[in-house]
Amino acid sequence: MQHSQAKTRKLRVGVIFGGRSGEHEVSIASATSIIEHLDPNKYEVVPIAITQEGRWLLGADPQRLLAAETGQERTALSESLAVALPGDPTVGHLVPLNQPENVGQALEAGRVDVIFPVLHGTYGEDGTLQGLLEMAGVPYVGCGVLGSALGMDKEKMKMVFQALGLPIVDYLVYRRHDWERDPAPIIAAVEARLGYPCFVKPVNLGSSVGVSKAHNRQELEQAITLAAEYDRKIIVERGIDCRELECAVLGNDEPLASVVGEIIPSNEFYDYRAKYIDNRSQIVIPADLPQETAELVRHYAVQAFLALDLSGLARVDFFLEKASGQLYINEVNTMPGFTTISMYPKLWQASGLPYEQLLDRLIELALERHTDQQRNRTRLQL
Repeated sequence: MQHSQAKTRKLRVGVIFGGRSGEHEVSIASATSIIEHLDPNKYEVVPIAITQEGRWLLGADPQRLLAAETGQERTALSESLAVALPGDPTVGHLVPLNQPENVGQALEAGRVDVIFPVLHGTYGEDGTLQGLLEMAGVPYVGCGVLGSALGMDKEKMKMVFQALGLPIVDYLVYRRHDWERDPAPIIAAVEARLGYPCFVKPVNLGSSVGVSKAHNRQELEQAITLAAEYDRKIIVERGIDCRELECAVLGNDEPLASVVGEIIPSNEFYDYRAKYIDNRSQIVIPADLPQETAELVRHYAVQAFLALDLSGLARVDFFLEKASGQLYINEVNTMPGFTTISMYPKLWQASGLPYEQLLDRLIELALERHTDQQRNRTRLQL
């Protein structure tokens, strides 16, 4: 892809959404908002849907995809062009899977200058899609392969944080195989080391899908069984009485942190229902914090971003223990929710960067990172 051409025409931005993930519907909501707010004077949007089965469809509208998948508009999928992205950098664009009537027109429709992968969860936010985009030589918004993988895997993420001395809540990790073979020693270890209440999560998932709070042994057994339905690894974390804080990070080699926000969940914790269904959770921006605490959050957010080798964007979530005032890093989200009312864009809005300009900046960072990568030698010069 020749970026010099983009100077004389609009950038073609491929917005990928949907995906094979428990966060499929959340992705569609984020993509709908992004497509609506990309400046039509600067960009030509190329919608790229990934169905729940994993099919790539060119030109599918996000809301029509959702309607088609729920049986309300069955024609939406059939009208879209099935495509694939070859891992061949000499091609560098989406190609039709079947021979269309007008091949030239179909190939032109699949040409993109940069990809905005608005995918949450597995097969989109975990490094798998990023690896394909790297192979294809296509610039893309957000974190690279390693950063995305570390940001998705809560176990490996916490191991990196521990190695650097960043504060985290105590936790244990188990494999689904071990749980199904003999749950008794796992229950005993959790009760001895973490106690109740504790939180149980799939290691590789987001949006609080499959997350439970266990107050006793029965709930713990149910929670681990539920989490094991979503991932082969289950993480159990010590429960603390805390405030939930979030900070947005933006940049590549010199990332910046936003103001700090606070989530006051409508339920006992900020679960999927509290995030996306009840609409009763409160967001406070900026959070009511002492200045030194807010600055520490922002400092840790940037440190976490750099520790995981992230790029483009990430939202870093924190716990502030009420009794002790101790601050803990909970996790990072490398492609956070992106509707206009989502925390990440709201934090930047409060920091002086409006939604539309935030999208501009993310695309700039994607092209900047891609240009820098092109400097790397790929052949040995003797």
